[in-house]
Amino acid sequence: MFSSIGVPGLILILVVALVIFGPSKLPEIGKAFGTSLKEFKNATKDIVTDEESTTKSKN
Repeated sequence: MFSSIGVPGLILILVVALVIFGPSKLPEIGKAFGTSLKEFKNATKDIVTDEESTTKSKN
């Protein structure tokens, strides 16, 4: 996912985020992003397991 951005690109993104949001908001934004990503992963895992159980029950 981040292989085409590279290290200098990531540093630039972090500096811009620091300037826009300020140092006090960055931990809150990171926590919210991590929570959202975790919920998205759990939801996709649930969808895949539901599809697998549906496929097994049809056989």
